[in-house]
Amino acid sequence: MECDPLLTFLLTLLTFGVIITLHECGHFIFAKLFGVRVNEFSFGMGPRLVGWQGKETEYSIRLLPIGGYVAMEGEDGMEDEEGRPIPSDGRAFCEKPAWQRFIILFAGAAMNIVLGFFILLALASQMDLLGTNVVAKVEEGTAVSEYLQPFDRIVKVNGYSTPNYNDVVFQMIRDQDGVMDLEVIRYGDAEGLQQKSGQRVGLSQVPFTMENETIQLDFVFYGEENNPLRTVSYAAGWTSSVVKQVWYSLMDILTGRFGLKDLSGPVGTAAVIGEASSQGLQTLLLMVAFITINIGVFNLLPIPALDGGRLFFLLIEIIRRKPIPARYEAYVHGAGLVLLLGLIAVVTFNDIAKLITGGI
Repeated sequence: MECDPLLTFLLTLLTFGVIITLHECGHFIFAKLFGVRVNEFSFGMGPRLVGWQGKETEYSIRLLPIGGYVAMEGEDGMEDEEGRPIPSDGRAFCEKPAWQRFIILFAGAAMNIVLGFFILLALASQMDLLGTNVVAKVEEGTAVSEYLQPFDRIVKVNGYSTPNYNDVVFQMIRDQDGVMDLEVIRYGDAEGLQQKSGQRVGLSQVPFTMENETIQLDFVFYGEENNPLRTVSYAAGWTSSVVKQVWYSLMDILTGRFGLKDLSGPVGTAAVIGEASSQGLQTLLLMVAFITINIGVFNLLPIPALDGGRLFFLLIEIIRRKPIPARYEAYVHGAGLVLLLGLIAVVTFNDIAKLITGGI
């Protein structure tokens, strides 16, 4: 089923609109809660399209829907360009205690991850059975059948902890050669599983079937009947798994396992959203959950111009017990913003190239 370009555009705009607005609302809500003056709440970047003045905050919509910001009084210090102090009424961001500033900065990413959790919670509530990391059945005649047994709980894959179903699947799919080191808790039967009386066993070099460079799991997971408590637990584990997937994927890029060509920017994301929408509402919601959690985690990276970069400077301040001069921090964030915009440009170019060649 082909994607309608107009529908794809509208869904992409809606998706990023909700994610960005919620992110900035996190900063805004806690800034107001702690008495920080907010000068502007902006959706989008670049030239201002429309805006209106609230009681003390200006709200604006800007041309490029690739971000947004909450401009707080004293966010870059309370000095002018010549280093002279600017008069303040005590509502400047820089004048608030470090723990309040930490919460304000962290709240944006937290809101994105919370949104992802509630989407995954809604999806999990529709499932009859919830996946676990316990083996129910192993395909006879496969190499895996010589290693795995029914009622084995897979707790590690290639050294990575796998406390739930989604962690197991991700780490197995992440493997490249189809030969894995597993660690299981061997219960032996249903009674042992119920009583949690099992033995930890290490399984080295377990071979899985490979078809067209894709790993076939060669076994079936045990599923639990759904109920409200399990739904919440499963959604929390699912959210945690997605957070870890983002970190592992970033590590894979830093270690050279994947390159810049494997990254996707706004254009590639729009194509994925369009494809997901053609497969139904649940697939689209799953994709939105992955995107919002991805954005939340990425924003926490200690990269200048991101929330994580500002948190990094705040942690330095807490350790040193005095802040780094605001103008120096502003220089670093300015340089980081230029580099981020350059990265977005490169990734967008790659996305367009892949669209032309049919790679997305």
